[in-house]
Amino acid sequence: MVVAILALIGCPFTVRAQDPAWPAVPPGAELHEAGRFSILAFPSEARLARALLDDALARDTFPGLARPQERVRIALAPSETVFRAWVGPNAPEWGAAIAIPARRLIIMQGRDAGAGAGEPRQTLRHELAHLMLAETMRGLVPRWFDEGYASYAAGEWGREQVLATSLGLVWRGVPSFAALDSAFVGGATGANRAYALTHRAVAELGALGGAGGLTRLFTTWRSTRSLDLALRQVHGMTEPGFERYWRSRVRRQYGVLALAADLGALAVVLGLFLTPLWWQRRQRQRARLEALRARDAAQEARERASALAALLGEALSERSAEGPRSFDRGEGPV
Repeated sequence: MVVAILALIGCPFTVRAQDPAWPAVPPGAELHEAGRFSILAFPSEARLARALLDDALARDTFPGLARPQERVRIALAPSETVFRAWVGPNAPEWGAAIAIPARRLIIMQGRDAGAGAGEPRQTLRHELAHLMLAETMRGLVPRWFDEGYASYAAGEWGREQVLATSLGLVWRGVPSFAALDSAFVGGATGANRAYALTHRAVAELGALGGAGGLTRLFTTWRSTRSLDLALRQVHGMTEPGFERYWRSRVRRQYGVLALAADLGALAVVLGLFLTPLWWQRRQRQRARLEALRARDAAQEARERASALAALLGEALSERSAEGPRSFDRGEGPV
């Protein structure tokens, strides 16, 4: 009875018995429960746990899907070391949270997570969307759709900024859905680009059918158990046809932006590299001009001196040719 009352009002209580669904937790961790959510957190993470619990309750619906019913466990790790110990060897180097649908469990880093971990409430909603797809679609969705839908449901529109600066879209083109599935297990750069592209794909699906488009797609997908058949019936296109449509849209929207952004960055780099060379060349040209001006001035001075010497020499020669003049003061005209 006490546990039930605490669950209703969302107050914490100390975990006394280890539930096998939870990760191995040292003594002192507390449970914060309300609705279908249970958050396991240490006292240092209590404030974050309450904020996450409130947000999860307030936004417990997901685009195109019915209201979720299954309970969810959320474990807040007080440090990256604890996070990786709870997740195990499959923890990605760049990941801040992970959903484990088979255990209805989400493990995420707490308030000590780095800046790259993202906004905690958005991160939790992303992982909750994974669990919601698992609850509703029961293994029907491929990896690219699973990640794209989670990003779309969490409102991670900022991911598309990656596409606006990706020169790979210009030179290598937009990858296929199959290629995106493998990109999520690579490094952080490739994974971020894959998240952005799959987010764009699910956003395109949401825009195709207008209001209720995703709901009709999910309903038909569950009944036919095929995305290709669902797309044919709801949107009149095959799965390969939608892939071509999406790739074309991405190239048109982001290819030119990526090229312009990378050319701009290249111009800045070249400018930083070439400016010192240009300055040195300008200084050398200025020194050469000064030397030429000094040489010209010296030549002009020499020419003036030579001309003056020549004029003086001619005057002396003429006077010598006339001979000396004499006057007889005693004689005069008659």
